[in-house]
Amino acid sequence: MTDHEAARREKLRKITELGHDPWGGRFDDRSLIGQLRARRGEIRFVKESGQTVEIPDRDAQPDLDFRGWLQDQGKGEMTGPKVRAAGRIVLSRDAGKLRFINIQDWTGNIQLMVGKAQVGDESWALAECFDLGDFIGVDGKLAYTKTGELTIFAEKLHFLTKSIAPPPDKHAGLADPELRQRMRYLDLAYSDGALDRFRNRTKVIQSVRDTLNKQGFCEIEGPTLHAIAGGAAARPFKTHHNTLDMPLVLRIALELHLKRLLVGGMERVYELGRVYRNEGISPRHNPEFTMLEVYQAFGDYGSMMDLTEAIIADAINAIDGNFKRSWSDTVIDFTPPFDRKTYDELFAEQTGVDATDQAAIKALADKIGFETAGKHPDVIKSEVFEEKVEDALVGPIFVTDYPASICPLTKRKRSNPAVAERFELFIQGMEVANAYTELNDPDLQEKLFKTQLAGLSEEESMAKMDHDFIRALKHGMPPAGGLGIGIDRLIMLLTDSPSIRDVILFPLLRPEGSS
Repeated sequence: MTDHEAARREKLRKITELGHDPWGGRFDDRSLIGQLRARRGEIRFVKESGQTVEIPDRDAQPDLDFRGWLQDQGKGEMTGPKVRAAGRIVLSRDAGKLRFINIQDWTGNIQLMVGKAQVGDESWALAECFDLGDFIGVDGKLAYTKTGELTIFAEKLHFLTKSIAPPPDKHAGLADPELRQRMRYLDLAYSDGALDRFRNRTKVIQSVRDTLNKQGFCEIEGPTLHAIAGGAAARPFKTHHNTLDMPLVLRIALELHLKRLLVGGMERVYELGRVYRNEGISPRHNPEFTMLEVYQAFGDYGSMMDLTEAIIADAINAIDGNFKRSWSDTVIDFTPPFDRKTYDELFAEQTGVDATDQAAIKALADKIGFETAGKHPDVIKSEVFEEKVEDALVGPIFVTDYPASICPLTKRKRSNPAVAERFELFIQGMEVANAYTELNDPDLQEKLFKTQLAGLSEEESMAKMDHDFIRALKHGMPPAGGLGIGIDRLIMLLTDSPSIRDVILFPLLRPEGSS
């Protein structure tokens, strides 16, 4: 036990001796600190003559000499509403028989002024047991100090929870990003902006649901355990069901089950949930992440572009309505409509190579150092695109009309079957959304699945083929548009967060102490 912890445990004992439960209990009728701050307009100055004077708006006049203003009013008294609040102690300053304490809840921070004469001996003795990190409650009057600080002038104190462990050092803080992620509870409690960032995450996710629900979409819950890893090209996490004695995987996508619902007549469906990919970890990747997938019968990828813009615009309005947002060292303008350019146009712009010249593309790939032997020309083209084009896409920009051969779940353009009706939304070099005009031809879908599984043994190929999905398509899936949005990446961009791990409350980490 450290000396700091021993001192806190001694105060814990004293709190009990004073007749208080150091672990607190129900504390009804409190106001959130944000609500109290909104009530500052109720504070008045009553002059000795009885005249009531309105207090200047401190937000509108932040440079006002409040002490001088008070002196100009002459003798009088500050009046304000009786309030009740609770929160964690984040700052404490002693001034003899006065103690100034700042408490914080999830809506804000406010100062308390605790005077021995005002609270009485019992509450004063309790206040002497306070430490940073403790949770306390207060009853008192909301008013301003002589320097203009909005303050609760305490009349009674309540002890709600003792913090046995001291908080992080005020100056060093939680400087290590991994420490913030591993001890997210401390990050939320003590890192500036952390709590607001995750509250904004909640606002964005709620906004996504609101946008889709208003447009008549139905939210569903698909299975997270799949017999076949379908809907994306990704490595799954594998598990085993003991009772059925069968291998299973955690889902890598939401797509194929949602499209089965289109077959069944659910014309507008979406799922907002976790998917799992047994792949690398980086500032843009976490093995489990939140994905939105949406399917709209009788739509196409154009419908999905409009929907994507609406989802992002509504999310920004849910946060603060600012469409020009800082991210890293730049400002992103999210004002719709977003730019739209074809895959081939961007390929030519960024590489200087004609996107239809297979020989020139292969030569460029060889120059970069890619292995090209035995690869389909469109696969080579895709690898060059990822290397040379994607990082240059500042955006927001819809990249449209991808090579059909690399899009096995996408309907081809009638005017050019070599091109798939697909878009990806790129922002600051990151793919944030992916959408298709969905392929609903069961024979072509089966053929493309087989092409995708080429090279596997017949037994492996049969095991990985989603025969039930093909069977469903044979019963008729209406023409449709489908959309996937990486929610974590979107929130990264909307909250000026450099890493996906900064917007996931509990990202996957190595065991503590391992190298």
